Amino acid sequence: MADAASMNRLDHLRRFYDLLDDLADRQRGPRPLADAVAALGNESGVYFFFEPEEVRSDSGTALRVVRVGTHALKPGASSTLRGRLRQHGGTRAGSGNHRGSIFRLLTGDALMRCGSEAVCSTWEGKPANKLLEAPLELAVSLRLALTRVVWLRIDDPPGPGSQRGWIERNSIALLSNHGKTQLDPPSADWLGQHSSRPLVRSSGLWNQRHVEERYDPAFLDDLELLIGDHR
Repeated sequence: MADAASMNRLDHLRRFYDLLDDLADRQRGPRPLADAVAALGNESGVYFFFEPEEVRSDSGTALRVVRVGTHALKPGASSTLRGRLRQHGGTRAGSGNHRGSIFRLLTGDALMRCGSEAVCSTWEGKPANKLLEAPLELAVSLRLALTRVVWLRIDDPPGPGSQRGWIERNSIALLSNHGKTQLDPPSADWLGQHSSRPLVRSSGLWNQRHVEERYDPAFLDDLELLIGDHR
C-alpha cells in the first residue's frame, strides 16, 4: 500500500503535468528540439525535455519529462534559453560540443555503455580530440533531435534568488525517483539505464543536481501563475 507521502507526491505530479499540458497547448507543443530553438528569441526561461518512448504509468499515460534545466543562474551570466537549447542539440550538420552541454555528455556516455556506439577514449578526458569525438557527437545529435521540448519564459535576472532556479530545482526534485517510491518510472529500455552516473539511473532523469532534494509543493502555485502569464 502506498504511503501518504507517495500519494501526496502523485497528486503533485498530476497537477504538475496538467500545468505542463496547458503550457504545451499554448505552444502547439511539445515541439521538436530544432523547432523550439527556431521559435525562441533572446528570452530566459526553464525547459522540459520529453523522449518519444518514455511514457508515464502513474500520473497519466502521456510522455514523461526526462530532463529539466535552465541557464544563466550565476550573477553576470548572459546566456539565453535559445542558446542553451542549441548547445544541447548541436549544429545542423550534426556536430556539437558535449563539453558545453551536460545533457550531451550524459547521452554520449550512455550510448557508449549500451554498446550502440564505439568507445571514445577522450569523451570525458583532456585534451579534447574533436576528430575522434565527431562520430559520437553526431550520434548524440541524432538522438537528441528526436526529443521534444516545452519551455516556460521567465525573464528574471541571474542570481541565487532566480525564479527560474526555483522552478527548475523543485521540478527536478518532484520528478526524481531517487530514494522514493517509484512513480512514473523510466522504461526498461530507457537509455539512461546505461548511464555511468548512479543519480541518473536512480532518478530516472538526465539530471544529477537537485535529484536528492525535497521539493516544496508551493512551487506548483508559482508555476501555475507563470504559465497563466505565458504568451
